[in-house]
Amino acid sequence: MAKVKQVGLLAAGCQPWNKDVCAASGDRFAYCATLAIYIYQLDQQYNEFKLRSIMSEHKKTITAISWCPDNPDLFASASADNLLIVWNVAEKKSVARLDNTKGVPVSVSWCWNSADGVAFVSQRGPLYIWVYRGPDPGVTVHKEAHSFLSDICLFRWHPTKKGKLVFGHTDGSLSVFQPGSKSQKHVLRPESLEGTDEEDPVSALEWDPLSTDYLLVSNLHNGIRLVDSEALACITSFCFPSAAASVQCLAWVPSAPGMFITGDSQVGVLRVWNVSRSTPLDSFKLKKTGFHALHVFNSPLAKKAQSSCSPSKSQYTSSTSEAVPPPTLSQNRSFSLPPGHAVCCFMDGGVGLYDMGAKKWDFLRDLGHVETIFDCKFKPDDPNLLATASFDGTIKIWDTNTLTAVYTSPGNEGVVYSLSWAPGDLNCIAGATSRNGAFIWDVRKGKIITRFNEVSRARPRVSEPNHTMHSVMRLSVFLQHGKNGIFCISWSHKDSKRIATCSGDGFWDMIATGCEDKNVRVYYLATSSDQPLKVFTGHLAKVFHVRWSPLREGILCSGSDDGTVRIWDYTQDACINVLSGHTAPVRGLMWNTEVPYLLISGSWDYTIRVWDTRDGTCLDTVYDHGADVYGLTCHQSRPFTMASCSRDSTVRLWSLTPLISPLLLNILTDQPWEKIIGNTDTAMVPGSPLLLCGKVSRDIKQELDKLSFDIRAKKLRWFSECFSPPGGSSNLWDLVSVINGQDDSLLPASYSKGVMHMKHLLKFKTSEAQELTIVKMSKFGGGIGAPSKEERLKEAADIHLRLGQIQRYCELMVELGQWEKALSVAPGVSMKYWKKLMQRRADQLMAEDNDDAIPYCVATGDIKKLVTFFSGRGQLLEALLIAQGACEGNIRAPQSSAGNHTTNDVDNRQQYQSLLHKVCKDLAEWYFQDGCSVLAACCHLAVDDIELAMSSLIRGNELELAACVGIVLREAANQSTAYCLQLLARKYMTNPTWELSADLLRMIPDNHVLLAKLCAFYPGSAAEINQLHERCGLPSLEECKALAGEAVNEGDLFSAVKFHLLSPEPEVALQIGINHLKEQLAGSDWTVDDVQPILDLMSYIRTDRLITTKTTEARSELLILCGYIGALLAIRRQYSSIVPALYEYTSQLLKRREVSVPLKIEQLSVELDAWRACAQANSIPPSECQREEFSCLQRRIQPSHKGALLLCGADYVTGSNLPSHSDLQLSCFTGQRIQGPVFLLEDNKSAISLNDALMWAKVNPFSPLGTGLRINPF
Repeated sequence: MAKVKQVGLLAAGCQPWNKDVCAASGDRFAYCATLAIYIYQLDQQYNEFKLRSIMSEHKKTITAISWCPDNPDLFASASADNLLIVWNVAEKKSVARLDNTKGVPVSVSWCWNSADGVAFVSQRGPLYIWVYRGPDPGVTVHKEAHSFLSDICLFRWHPTKKGKLVFGHTDGSLSVFQPGSKSQKHVLRPESLEGTDEEDPVSALEWDPLSTDYLLVSNLHNGIRLVDSEALACITSFCFPSAAASVQCLAWVPSAPGMFITGDSQVGVLRVWNVSRSTPLDSFKLKKTGFHALHVFNSPLAKKAQSSCSPSKSQYTSSTSEAVPPPTLSQNRSFSLPPGHAVCCFMDGGVGLYDMGAKKWDFLRDLGHVETIFDCKFKPDDPNLLATASFDGTIKIWDTNTLTAVYTSPGNEGVVYSLSWAPGDLNCIAGATSRNGAFIWDVRKGKIITRFNEVSRARPRVSEPNHTMHSVMRLSVFLQHGKNGIFCISWSHKDSKRIATCSGDGFWDMIATGCEDKNVRVYYLATSSDQPLKVFTGHLAKVFHVRWSPLREGILCSGSDDGTVRIWDYTQDACINVLSGHTAPVRGLMWNTEVPYLLISGSWDYTIRVWDTRDGTCLDTVYDHGADVYGLTCHQSRPFTMASCSRDSTVRLWSLTPLISPLLLNILTDQPWEKIIGNTDTAMVPGSPLLLCGKVSRDIKQELDKLSFDIRAKKLRWFSECFSPPGGSSNLWDLVSVINGQDDSLLPASYSKGVMHMKHLLKFKTSEAQELTIVKMSKFGGGIGAPSKEERLKEAADIHLRLGQIQRYCELMVELGQWEKALSVAPGVSMKYWKKLMQRRADQLMAEDNDDAIPYCVATGDIKKLVTFFSGRGQLLEALLIAQGACEGNIRAPQSSAGNHTTNDVDNRQQYQSLLHKVCKDLAEWYFQDGCSVLAACCHLAVDDIELAMSSLIRGNELELAACVGIVLREAANQSTAYCLQLLARKYMTNPTWELSADLLRMIPDNHVLLAKLCAFYPGSAAEINQLHERCGLPSLEECKALAGEAVNEGDLFSAVKFHLLSPEPEVALQIGINHLKEQLAGSDWTVDDVQPILDLMSYIRTDRLITTKTTEARSELLILCGYIGALLAIRRQYSSIVPALYEYTSQLLKRREVSVPLKIEQLSVELDAWRACAQANSIPPSECQREEFSCLQRRIQPSHKGALLLCGADYVTGSNLPSHSDLQLSCFTGQRIQGPVFLLEDNKSAISLNDALMWAKVNPFSPLGTGLRINPF
């Protein structure tokens, strides 16, 4: 199993240079980054779009994509490497490739007459048609579409007129071809171009879906025309409000005949048109940056139906429309957008799905890098902010908790190769560019404040005439670059006035450089000499990066184009190790700041490798990036969270914690400091135990030494936060502190930004609304698209309304001039207030001499309806606010007369509390299904549901975190903590961590049987086994044999099996236990809880004894029984994805093995069919026999102890929802591609998802391959 875990993905933006870069079909839409295609799909349960897959087999820029009109699972893509690929979206793989398109395709489209044919064209043609499958595959040339006089921009097949197509050219003309008619080449140029050689490329081209001859054409400079391709005439020329407006994209709206939309290329204005008039019907500014591409879904999205008690609305709305009145319209422009969804791509890489009917974004990724990301760095004083530098000329800053961009530099810098944060909280970034030298960007002011284009100090200290350097750190001088690009830059964190540019890495007063001549040089800055102190030779190609070890003085590494990483010892003047494994140039290098021998490298072979530099071992290889890996970084306060960036335009976040998880267990089991923190020399001894040697761990120890109470809780929290990636760990610990009674004044400022405890929700949200009203700016300034005062007041008003503070909402609406909204809800305060507000409005209207009528409505205060409304649209956070407001009595229906309504309020309070818990549970499940099990746990803790919070962490396989939290929560989490510790103990039942496993089990009360299982499974010699028995307080091997005989005589079957397993002859335990189980299963009144304890105990027999020849029959029977009981446990726990696999596993073993167990394959089939019919979504109702069979199953799986811990629901680990670029792995359970982490079985070929492996191991400890080996995916 992989030791590096992917925990976050910052997707690339949409590229802005090719035309056909977005498409949609059914409930999916796609857009192109430079090298990959991103597929988003509607999640029906939550009515939101989620990233489902990334298609990335192209090695050069993707130039066009096209979705198959006849099969929503197929689409085609073309790229600049003369490659055309047909993809199957459902299977997430390519199904056909054309490796030589005889030119770069500029436009691609599926053929009108075949779902197996793709047409493509490049430059001046001809039009090629590729039939990729069928009886006659191959590439042919269109009979007429060739020999053009001007380059082709794009082409379109007519959607209904078979074989008709049109080409748009760079000279502004069109070429029309139709079977049976004369070809019309280079016609319908804009009138202003007739008789000239000027070019005005066709920027957009779309056939009218209701006409055989009409089409819309847009030219870059001459606007939009509706033309008749048959009569070769212009029907209408459309006029823009401003001469500066230009259009690069347009799309028909299928739900509204004659209507189309356009996107302005300069500013993000969406314009709505009808062919009946030459001016736009309406326009909406959606973003500050211009449109690049548009695509409207051909059919309305089939979203989850929403139950509503309100009458049907006459205006167009979708099931996810926000509950706000339509915008106020002027008298001469009363218009409503038709229903429909438009995929919008913008020049800054932003991508969104706009619901035109509801006038809102259903999905918006505001911006993203559109090209190679060369560098990434965490902000020194904030581990949650990550800056990235890209080929697209911008630096962007990302919030790693929300995975969204919060700031972007002005751009237009050429290529930004490197960046460096200013020290502390200066909030500035230095950038190194290809053409504009170096610059400093003030994030607070949002502008470039300084540029360095030439020399800043006269004498360069790090240069030689015969080599070129590529990067540098902590230099006290500026180097002269002239017109050359700067590849690396660094801000001195000792002296904020010093910046260095060049190629290398500094250590105190020494600087190391990687050079073009294959050498590594070390300079001493305190001297006046420009000669290196040392020159290290050994690399066979250019050295691009060097990095000094932060923990080992004099040690540095270098990455080279020869594919190796070399470790150098400055004090020994030697190369002490060569790390080989990469198959292409090495670019990214990063030392871990806590473990001195841990080094991470990134390469052009698309991989990230983790190295143990003591012996050169590669500990793990990560394949998830889809192109060259450049930057690697981590934050000192979170040393085991790494960010990487790549030519695939993504930034990915990784957890390195699995590499050091035994260390966290030492902290969890309260081991002495000597087993946690050590010195570098000790840690560097090969084979020595893992130790922390960095500043963060030592700082934590120093702070703990100052405490006199609550030491263990603080120790668990601080180390847990240090080891955990972003995504809610701090939020979780804040909620644990609240539940344990910590004073609210000690909560950090970040608490109010996360999931809050319900007793704090209204207080903090009210405070947030007040801050918005005051319009205070953050210390960074406004950030991307900083809202105006009006926008902030509107946001504040919305918060007040959701909190039930209606009067404050009304006053803010009045301040905004939106009297109608204020009046419509004023009765929710009181009729007296409503009348007063009416009078104030009347006074104003009279002063303005305006006699317009004033609309109003009554606020109903129907809490259940509001919660149902928001929950039905997936707006669970909004529903949560409403429910909590109701619980605190802030939302009431307006009262028409005075009276005592206390009784009704009390009656409703219990209902509201129940509603609040339901909404929190729904919100937790939403987080959980999004791969955020920690935030799901936060939602449960917010309403004091500790058991469900622990369940979320365990189901997300956050076992170490769950154990830490459970220990701090004490008695309230005892059962869950014990189960979590058992799973962790199973994880470490392997060499060399048996003792650690025993320590974990000793933390559990009543642990005798658990320790017996551990000792039974231990594979050592007799002396070693007896030694472990003694540590665990168990008798010796021979004593256990005697005790087993006594238990048999006394009829104590469980003890007999237990002591036989602990004896020198554990096979006897199988004979006794299996015979007993067979007798039970032969009856009709047994339950799972009757047989499972002994079955689980027997499963801990030592593997070497289980797989011997003489135990073949017993082994087969044990595996069959474990498979069958495991299937029943899976049904109980709702592990739906593995139930069929467990039944199939049991059936196959019954077929292949000679056994005498009371199970029949036919009965297993009947049970599985009954479960499928009764428990799974099915259009066919179950038969009476199936109902009876399922009822019998339910009786068998019913828990016998009411207070027993029962964790229900499928496991879903962090990263399960993150698509990767890695090689396909097909599940041996389903035959389908595995999304998320993969678990390889013992043959190193068969694979299942990690989620399925975890669930399998919790109900059946043996491998799905039937070998008798235990499975350990924890």
